[in-house]
Amino acid sequence: MKILFISDVYFPRINGVSTSIKTFVEQMQRLGHEVHLIAPDYEVAEQDNDAWVKRIPARSIYFDPEDKLMKYGEAMKLLPSLEQEKYDIIHVHTPFVAHYLGLKLAEKLNIPCIETYHTFFEDYLHHYLPWMPKSLARGMARLISKRQCNAVDAIVAPSKPMLDVLRAYGIKVPAEVIPTGLQEHSFKEADGQAFRLKYGIALDRPKLLYVGRVAFEKNIHFLLEMTKILVEKRPDVLLVVTGEGPAEASLHQLAKTLGIEDNVKFIGYLDRHTELNACYQSADVFVFASKSETQGLVLLEAMAQGTPVVAIAELGTASILIEGKGALIANECTQHFSERVHQLLIYPEHAFELGKQAKAYALDKWTAKLQAERMISFYTQFIVVSKPSIAGYSQLQTEILKNQASH
Repeated sequence: MKILFISDVYFPRINGVSTSIKTFVEQMQRLGHEVHLIAPDYEVAEQDNDAWVKRIPARSIYFDPEDKLMKYGEAMKLLPSLEQEKYDIIHVHTPFVAHYLGLKLAEKLNIPCIETYHTFFEDYLHHYLPWMPKSLARGMARLISKRQCNAVDAIVAPSKPMLDVLRAYGIKVPAEVIPTGLQEHSFKEADGQAFRLKYGIALDRPKLLYVGRVAFEKNIHFLLEMTKILVEKRPDVLLVVTGEGPAEASLHQLAKTLGIEDNVKFIGYLDRHTELNACYQSADVFVFASKSETQGLVLLEAMAQGTPVVAIAELGTASILIEGKGALIANECTQHFSERVHQLLIYPEHAFELGKQAKAYALDKWTAKLQAERMISFYTQFIVVSKPSIAGYSQLQTEILKNQASH
C-alpha cells in the first residue's frame, strides 16, 4: 500500500503528533508499506532528512513561535509529482493547512482522506488566544472540529473518550480508536544512575518526573503546587521537568513564588534515542496532571522503563490508566495527588512492584506493531470502497491481511 501523510508539525518540532507519525511510519515500513510525509520546512540543520519527508516552505506564527504554517500554494506545486506516485490513501494529522491540503489533494488524486484527531482543541485554544473569552474559544473549537471531521472520509481517535467527545460534537463519519503504540526502543534498558550523575541529581534523592511539552494546557503548574505540599514531608524531593514550551517562564516564576526553586529542575528536551529512556528510568515516580490529552503517550513510555505513574485519569489518559496496573490514579486535588506520590516514596517495595506491573502492562497492550496493523486494516475499508472498479483492489485487502499475519 502507498500512503501519503500530511501534517503541520513534524520533527525537529518535538511533540506527540511528531512522535505518533514517526512511530506509525516506521512500523508501516516494516510491514512492507510505502509512506511519504508532507510537512513544514523548519530551516534548521537538525531537521529530519529522511527521503520520505517532503518539506514545504513555511511561515512563522506570531503567537506560537515553536510552530510554522506550510504555504498552501507551495504545497500544491507538488501535485504533478504526487499524481505520479499513485497513492492509495491520504492521512492528515493536523487541522490547519494540512487539513485543507489533504482534502484538495484527495479530490485531485481521487483517493480517500482520513484524519487523526490528535489534539483536544476545546481545552487548548483559549491558552493561545487569551484575548478571547474562554467559552467563545471552546465553542469555536467545537464548531471547527465538527466541520473539519465531517469533511473527511473517516476519523481516527487516539482514545475512546476522545471519540466520545467527537460524537457529542455531531461527527457522523466512520471512526476508529487507534492509539499510538510504543516502539521497541522504548523498552530498551537504560542507565538511570548515569543520568542522575550527569545532571547533578543525588542517587538517593527522591525524584519525580514530568516529560512533555511545557505548555499551559499540560497543567504543570498543578505539579509544582503539589510539590510544594510534598516538600513539607520530603524536603529533599525533586521535580524534574523535561521539555520546552511557552509556559516555561511562568513556571520558573511560580517555583520562585512557591519557594521551591531548589526542588524543581528544568532540563529541556532530551534525545529519545540516547537519553530519554535513562531519564524515565532514573525517576522514582512519573507524575502527570494534564486533562487535555487525547492519549498520553509519555505515560506508556515511563511504564515501559518500569517507572510507576501517579496521574489524573481524564480524557485520553483514562483509556491508559488502570489503578494498580503500573499506576495510581489521583484526583485533581494537590493534597490527594501528593499523598499518592508520598505513598510510593515511603514504601519503595510497593513502587518497585508497581513498576514491574507497569512494564508488563505496556509490553502486553501497547506495542506499535499492533496499532500499525490496525491502522492498515482501517485504511483498506476506504480504499476498497472508493475504488471498487479497479482490478486488484479486492486482492489488495487479502494480501494486506496476509502480510499482517506473517509479521
